[in-house]
Amino acid sequence: MKEIRDNARQMMKKFCRVCKVCDGRACAGEIPGMGGLGTGASFKNNVNALADLYLNMHLVHGITEPDTAFTLLGLPLSLPVLAAPIGGVAVNMDFGVSEEDYNLAVVEGCLDAGTLACTGDGVPPVIHESGLAALTRFEGHGIPFIKPWEGAELEEKLEKARDTGCKVLGMDLDAAGLLTLRRRGRPVAPRTPEQLADIFAKVHAWGIKFILKGLMSPLDASLAVEAGADAVVVSNHGGRALDHTPGTAKVLPGIVKAVAGRVPVLADGGVRDGGDVLKMLALGADCVLIGRPVAVAAVGGGKDGVARYFDLLGDQLRQAMIMTGTANVREVSSSVLFDPTV
Repeated sequence: MKEIRDNARQMMKKFCRVCKVCDGRACAGEIPGMGGLGTGASFKNNVNALADLYLNMHLVHGITEPDTAFTLLGLPLSLPVLAAPIGGVAVNMDFGVSEEDYNLAVVEGCLDAGTLACTGDGVPPVIHESGLAALTRFEGHGIPFIKPWEGAELEEKLEKARDTGCKVLGMDLDAAGLLTLRRRGRPVAPRTPEQLADIFAKVHAWGIKFILKGLMSPLDASLAVEAGADAVVVSNHGGRALDHTPGTAKVLPGIVKAVAGRVPVLADGGVRDGGDVLKMLALGADCVLIGRPVAVAAVGGGKDGVARYFDLLGDQLRQAMIMTGTANVREVSSSVLFDPTV
């Protein structure tokens, strides 16, 4: 991974420093780039919310081979981890790789590691087209995410996503406030519960399930589930859509409580290693998404870099599970987390 990161640092140096700790401090406000919006507080809060949690060591047990396998909406995964949707690495950030090659690297690398990639959306069309092309090449093994476009663009892109052969697709509703897209004549917007219900029904009629990403309150999560979402993602868009939001790990437990097991709850934001994955699971997430580290691995090492990153992540997760007495990722106890009041 050091070689992969060193290579990525050279290729990404205009827009990402590939810091030893990817915490949003050095790149605050750098958009285009990998930084968080404005002060970068939301990005930093994501990382800090996880860093503020500690794992309990528990070693009087017989667990030596913890089970990390997980099935999300019928999709088998070797780890409860997906690659988060990221688009524009060539168009917006000039990382030295094409959109086509980047998406192929992430999709194929994830498959090699036994997990799946989510592909992104944006302007110009090559961003979503290259992601959908990669999914089509690998027979729909992945999850395309579409932004909440106004007008006919949403319908057109949903239909293109359907044609990849995917079994699940998603929408990153946390992109609803991106005024740069509106100024470019391609507006995105929030959705009412009724509008969401119509979108979900349309996709369900195709026999496809739907994930809604970008929920940061129990109310929004409940409304999404009631409207028919098959899964929800706790996310603040990597801290790139609204400054001064709390870290996702802070709001996750309340959302898990509101959803009450009706659908899977996913979470992203600041997850950097296997210990962070275990923390999110202990807070109630069923699965997590990882963005920036996967982008670094893809730029620095192609599909092999992505596969290597997920292999390392899996090793870290299994080690953390052994050290905390956790037998499988489907039943992670909150007791894994240190509680100073106990």
